[in-house]
Amino acid sequence: MTPELGCCYYPEHWPREQWEVDAQLMKDSGLSWVRIGEFCWSRIEPKPGLFEWQWLDDAIDVLGQAGLKVVMGTPTATPPRWMLTKWPDMLAVDRDGQLRKFGSRRHYCFSHPGYLSESVRIAELFGQRYGKHPSVVAWQIDNEYGCHDTIHSYSSNALVAFRQWLKDKYKDIESLNEAWGNVFWSMEYSSFSEIDLPNLTVTEANPSHEMDFKRFSSDCVVNFNRAQVDVLRHYTDQPLIHNYMGRIVEFDHFAVGDDLDIASWDSYPLGFLEDRSDSSDQHKRAYSQQGDPDFQAMHHDLYRAVGKGRWWVMEQQPGPVNWAPYNPAPLPGMVRLWTWEAFAHGAEAVCYFRWRQAPFAQEQMHSGLLRPDSKPARGLLEARQVASDLLSGISTEQCQAKVALLFDYESAWAWQVQPQGQSFDYFRLQFDVYRALRSLGISIDFVPKNSGNFENYSLVIAAGLMSLDQSLMSALEASKARVLMGPRTGSKTEHFSIPDTFECLPGSVSTVEYVESIRPDKPRELPAGGSIIEWQEHLHTDATVLEHTGDHAPLLIERGHFAYLTAWLDQKALKRVLSDECIKAGVTTYDMPEGVRIRDTATHRFMFNYANDTRQFMGESLEPASVHWAELDQS
Repeated sequence: MTPELGCCYYPEHWPREQWEVDAQLMKDSGLSWVRIGEFCWSRIEPKPGLFEWQWLDDAIDVLGQAGLKVVMGTPTATPPRWMLTKWPDMLAVDRDGQLRKFGSRRHYCFSHPGYLSESVRIAELFGQRYGKHPSVVAWQIDNEYGCHDTIHSYSSNALVAFRQWLKDKYKDIESLNEAWGNVFWSMEYSSFSEIDLPNLTVTEANPSHEMDFKRFSSDCVVNFNRAQVDVLRHYTDQPLIHNYMGRIVEFDHFAVGDDLDIASWDSYPLGFLEDRSDSSDQHKRAYSQQGDPDFQAMHHDLYRAVGKGRWWVMEQQPGPVNWAPYNPAPLPGMVRLWTWEAFAHGAEAVCYFRWRQAPFAQEQMHSGLLRPDSKPARGLLEARQVASDLLSGISTEQCQAKVALLFDYESAWAWQVQPQGQSFDYFRLQFDVYRALRSLGISIDFVPKNSGNFENYSLVIAAGLMSLDQSLMSALEASKARVLMGPRTGSKTEHFSIPDTFECLPGSVSTVEYVESIRPDKPRELPAGGSIIEWQEHLHTDATVLEHTGDHAPLLIERGHFAYLTAWLDQKALKRVLSDECIKAGVTTYDMPEGVRIRDTATHRFMFNYANDTRQFMGESLEPASVHWAELDQS
């Protein structure tokens, strides 16, 4: 399958006479897909029960007649103002007890039964009208779950739903008290009706209480998404998609993805570098117009796993955005590089956000493929270059990587609840491991912890995994892969208690004597090079010690084909340890130049230069912000 290009378009923003011109220019520029509809509820239903479909009918027909395929979005991320009059208690409430009011978007509480019914109703009406339309070839449900911190709501509706969720899970209050350890601080309940939401407490709430609230909140997203999926399945056989975001871990994307056909995400490399990166100011300066060399790739690989192999970029940054602390323009060539990097990781489509820059409202400073005066922006020129590249017919067929990383959303919630160190962050730990592997020239797959399938992987890594169950351990033991666990793996039970035994090295007798979090300004140097940062566990073990810390504590231990890393390491030490683990696993590594990354497909090796100067690698002279590819030697 040849990957395709697209864009996000809002016909309701532009004069009717502009639509045919836009559609033809999209087609002439090499675009195939157009996403529409996801924010148009007030124009479809300006008053309750009063519908104005004709303009959307016309827009779909115009796009289809130009030879474009439509992704239809359900408009539930932006309920119209009359919805709040009808359901005045539908708004979410933040952790401080403040209403999340009308005036922007995502102003709803996932727990509100009335708004859920309205969402199902509008999705069904969309499905009835466009489910069999020949030009509507895919569907997007809602838009960017979790954006603007909108997963956790502390509303009265959330309280009612949470109590019922707990009752369904624990059956009786005694079981809940036992699981949560409520004997501590006299927190025992006599009925589910006594349980409140875990906010506005004097000090931190019981971590088991917090953890279950995060599980409940994630389930609310899953149920909200599934309700629209179930109704749309009655009217269309076309694929259903959601567009996830960068560094959003507040709900289980794998659970949402189980109900969908394709995963997608919204890729904003420059915005994310400034807004969602823990990198140093020096790193941000060096990549301010290119984006982090690994952030996009990590999400490409993660969402490929969420989509079970099928994934898109639904929104790709084409120029300066409007929402980050600083919003520079991409270096010339970066829009092409970002697009090809997505294709190299298996994207079926990359859609640019947006077609034309809006001259009004919140996103007027967000660039598009066209300027507000309809003249081409630089992003369109690079999109056209990608369209020309695609005519060569280069294959982006994927193959299984040799290295797998386990990614688990519950673990992210666990370390939010009880980080034990101000800067301990699950996503950042995963990203550090991913970055180190990528800087060794390795292609990577993410797998969920309940995958159970580790066949043909040479190295499997589980960093920061909250709990271990027997099915996971059995699958890892049965695999032929080298398994590297830690730090902080298997350190809690399902109910957020410390387990009785250390289970990460089958066959060993190991005990965690104590753990400590480390000040960011006091890294601990290692004799072999690099330093411990953030976290260290002190173990007593009968396993083989492969490396000691500076004070002779075990750093890396081994038993059979399992190894355990007791500390969070800086990039220098992490690359060294992972390089040695790759050697043991038979995985080839490379000494990558700074800013250069590779990605192997079934037939080709892609090389990307994120640096702003020329780099040499494997006999190639890589210009700044450039992408190269070559056929792999299949012998």
